[in-house]
Amino acid sequence: METKKTLIHWLGLLGIVSYISYAAAVIFAPLAYPGYDWMSQAVSDLSTTNAPSLALWHQLSGLYGIAGTVCVMMVCVAIRGKLNKLLRLGIYLFATMLWISNIGFGMFPLSESGAVGATFQDIMHNFVVTPPVVILSIVSFVLIMIGGYRKKRFVSLAVCATISLVLMFIGAIGTGVAPSEYFGIFQRFSNLLSVNGFLAILGMYLFLGKLQDDKNITV
Repeated sequence: METKKTLIHWLGLLGIVSYISYAAAVIFAPLAYPGYDWMSQAVSDLSTTNAPSLALWHQLSGLYGIAGTVCVMMVCVAIRGKLNKLLRLGIYLFATMLWISNIGFGMFPLSESGAVGATFQDIMHNFVVTPPVVILSIVSFVLIMIGGYRKKRFVSLAVCATISLVLMFIGAIGTGVAPSEYFGIFQRFSNLLSVNGFLAILGMYLFLGKLQDDKNITV
C-alpha cells in the first residue's frame, strides 16, 4: 500500500538538499583557496577563520545545516511511537549528533589549517565538540543496525547504517595510518560519505514513507 505524501514526507527531501549543499562546498570551495590540495588537506581547512575560501564555503554550504536539521527533526516526528526502541533511539541519537555538530562546529571553527589547541576555539572544536559528535555517530549507527536487522522491513536501513559506519572507520583508520599526502582522501570518507550520506538516505526513507511499521503506514 502506497503511503500518502504529507508535508512531513516532502520535507524529507531536504536531506538531499543538505547533502548537495555540503558536497558543493567541498568540491568548489577549493577554487577560492590557492594551493589547496584536497588529497592531503582536511575539509575543515576550507572553513577556518583565516581561509581564503571561507566566504565561498559559507555561500555554498548555506543550506547544509538548516536543511539537514529540518530533515532529521521531521524524521524524528515521523517515527514517534513507531519502529522498535533500538532503531528509534539510534535515529534520535543521530539527530542529537547533528545538532551538536551544526552548533558546535559553527560556533568554534578552527582558527587555521591543522590547528590543534592553538586557541580557545581550537580547543573547543577538537576536544569539546568533536568527541561527542564521533561517539554519538558510532553509537547511533550501531543501534540503527541492531534495531534494523531485527525487522525485515528495516534491513535495508540497517545495511545503509552498516556501510556508513564502515566508511567512518575507513576514514578514521586511513587518516591515522596513511601517508600524509592522502589524509584528505580518507577524511572525506568520514564526513562526506558517512554521516552526511546517511542523512540523505534517512531523508529519502522519510519521503518514500519507509520509516513506518507495517501497521502504521501514515504520518
